[in-house]
Amino acid sequence: MKLLTLRDLNKVDSLSFSFKGAFDATGGVEHALTPLFDALEKYADGWMPTLVKTSRRRKYSRESVWRAIEERRDEYGSIIGLFHAPLPAVSLVLNLALAREQSSVRASLDVQPLPFFEEKSSRSLVAVARAWASQYACAHGAAHSSADEQLADSPNFGRDDREARRDGFDKVYELFWLNVFGPKLVESVGRERMLSTPAHLVEELPNGSVLLVLWPTPAEFASDEARLAQARAHVHLRPDLDFDTVLRTLRERSAALVPVEPRFHPDVAPFLSRLPDEFAISERQRKIAELNAFRPPESEEWLPAALPTDVENPERVLESYGDLSEGLVAALHTKVPSIMDETAESLTDLDFYFWRDNFPERYERGLIDSHTAPALGAYLGDVLVRRLGGTWVLRAKMEESQVRVGKRVWLPFLRARRFMQSRQSLLDYSLTQFFHEVARYRP
Repeated sequence: MKLLTLRDLNKVDSLSFSFKGAFDATGGVEHALTPLFDALEKYADGWMPTLVKTSRRRKYSRESVWRAIEERRDEYGSIIGLFHAPLPAVSLVLNLALAREQSSVRASLDVQPLPFFEEKSSRSLVAVARAWASQYACAHGAAHSSADEQLADSPNFGRDDREARRDGFDKVYELFWLNVFGPKLVESVGRERMLSTPAHLVEELPNGSVLLVLWPTPAEFASDEARLAQARAHVHLRPDLDFDTVLRTLRERSAALVPVEPRFHPDVAPFLSRLPDEFAISERQRKIAELNAFRPPESEEWLPAALPTDVENPERVLESYGDLSEGLVAALHTKVPSIMDETAESLTDLDFYFWRDNFPERYERGLIDSHTAPALGAYLGDVLVRRLGGTWVLRAKMEESQVRVGKRVWLPFLRARRFMQSRQSLLDYSLTQFFHEVARYRP
């Protein structure tokens, strides 16, 4: 059973709920956390975790939870994960800070996909939030689209990390679909003002906290109606803000999340199609648009006629190229398994590996120029020979060595050197595009 990972959370939008509550652990962790699990079991309809995971997986039960907490416990506390799979995929991470006087539980809940939360399931999440906020002292909690939270720069909201850690959510920087405001924050805004917020639900809790839900379900957060409600409520709580400015910012965020259909240049589409998932989900549509507009420059690493060979021992030169190529395969075969196949797909896999690793800018330039680029040139030349029927035309100066395909001769070592100059050059001089262009000249 596949569990929800951080990489999975970046594939499609999720409902993200963050909550930090304080509690007294002098009566024992089990006693203090029982209300938390009571609420989860009672209200988490359709998204209740079924597995508890530490170093091993266990079927969910209270006993499994208590055992997991003890297994992971150290001098600072304990961290455990609770999961539900398949869909809706749920990840609930509980981070317990256990101290003699006052302890805390930080809950990070992610549920995917976001549209799972229709009216019934949305009410179930509100019920869990209400129960937790009523039981555990909480300064601030929120549930919202993970992608939109990223666009709002949550939890920093434009502050540097140090300032954000120091001050926390000390004023209403942003409103989300669901909000829990602790008594201190409520008083800073004004209880009467807080309770008169124009929203779907405004509820005062027994401990002085306020639960505020902007609209019935979270999946419609980017609709114009929801954005209008979000702007009205935010400006109500922050009269110092300008409504038009707030609404414009929210609409810009909605526009940034509108799906963009990939329309990549065909020569590089196999490579570019892998890149969007490497960006934060909030940036993905903008990146797809940028990649749609990208046009690789035509390959210049070719000659209309071959330079005559000037090597005395071609077999030895080819053997040295083979050694270089085999060295590359040996170094990368675990990270790029297809490299052993010497195919067009192998070249795309190499493009993606070097780009994702930012190889040209992370590793020593001298090593790249003296070893990686020549090895890659030898490998690229071998692929042209093996898959496109090319033939080597060898030169004493390695970068001048050519592979004849059709009526042109191609310079794989020169291409590899240009490819390895920077992260941008991995796009401009991709191995994928080079192969497809050479293929067009195949007899």
